[in-house]
Amino acid sequence: MIEYAITEHPFGKRLSARGRIDALSSPEIQAALMALIMEGTRTVLIDLSGVNYISSAGLRLFISIQKQMQNVGGEILLTGLLPQVLDVFKMSGFDRFLTILSGMDEIDRRTKGTGDDVITPCHIQCNGFQMSFIENPVASGELFVVGSSAKLENAGYTEQDMIPFPISELWCGCGLAALGDSFEECSSLFGEAMAIHGNFFYYPAARHSSVDFLLNTHANPDVTGKFLHGFSFRGESRFFLYFQAETDTADLADLMHGFLELANTDLIGVNLLAESCGIWGMHLKKPPIAGRDSVPEESIFSCRLFPEWFHFSVEPAFTESIVAATGIAARDMATLSPNFGELFSDGQGFHLHGGIFDKIPIKHNPADFRSELNRVFAELNVHKIQHLFGRTRFVRGLAEITVLTDGNLFHERNTDE
Repeated sequence: MIEYAITEHPFGKRLSARGRIDALSSPEIQAALMALIMEGTRTVLIDLSGVNYISSAGLRLFISIQKQMQNVGGEILLTGLLPQVLDVFKMSGFDRFLTILSGMDEIDRRTKGTGDDVITPCHIQCNGFQMSFIENPVASGELFVVGSSAKLENAGYTEQDMIPFPISELWCGCGLAALGDSFEECSSLFGEAMAIHGNFFYYPAARHSSVDFLLNTHANPDVTGKFLHGFSFRGESRFFLYFQAETDTADLADLMHGFLELANTDLIGVNLLAESCGIWGMHLKKPPIAGRDSVPEESIFSCRLFPEWFHFSVEPAFTESIVAATGIAARDMATLSPNFGELFSDGQGFHLHGGIFDKIPIKHNPADFRSELNRVFAELNVHKIQHLFGRTRFVRGLAEITVLTDGNLFHERNTDE
């Protein structure tokens, strides 16, 4: 039999337990602690002064929770252990892996402040989000266009429109692409794609599809992606940040506007890793290739043809997931060069593709963005790549922002070929 209560504490949450922690009760305590982690708590003080017995099953739950906490830069702190309970920790050797504090003075010392070598983020409120950010004084990056979206509307792409591009050179960006050696092979596979720091993902526009991907493409410069249309941006990130919705959730559109306000510029490249509670997005059901299902007299975006060509969320999907996304946002689309204006064809002031992954807790330190991104890519299943809409809802997450200027490298490559 176990009873517990969760209360606020100056540095996090406090869980006070009373009774026995054994095979019967440990799942309940573990579920309560995991819920705190998923809600964003990164330090939990566990008061065991009311616990008179703990079994090996109870010990394992604390080791499991501590591992989850360490993955996201947090920890659990145990206090109030009765002599017979403390003896169990010591005999098992678990006291070497867990932090056991003797009293309030030690708790205060343990949880006060940060070291001198830690960069302290700045804090602002933007468009319904609280943001903690680190700013780097770096030069602006560049945005490049691959191909053209002109033939998408009537599904008229041909082999002449396919642009081979080394995946290792596609730093961050998204578009319509496939992996394969020839147009014949790729023509049945073109779909939504994204690249983030040399990791490439795409979702073939086919029935019963699944995401294909290549990680760490810099190690294999010979692999080329085949693009119909897209964009990429390169450059050092000006901002690394952690964001948290001020209410339960907030819109992706508000987040993008907040990023533009923070960066105080007209055009930005964004990579983000966020906890979602509802995704609105779409992806192609079939490749927009001429000669297959071409519709030269009618747009595939028309009311009649749209359901045939696109899978579109009419209700929020993937309400419990991690989204890794990349794309661009503009303060005023009317000020952009014509070849960039087409990147915002749906009227949104941003264009993002997102990969939908299983949900895990993520760290809150802005400096951990890259390592957390790599952890998600290496450890989690990815379910879809989708074009994201502004109604997509986020709770919290990490991001990096690159301030952009106009570039033309990819556009020149297209015209040369």
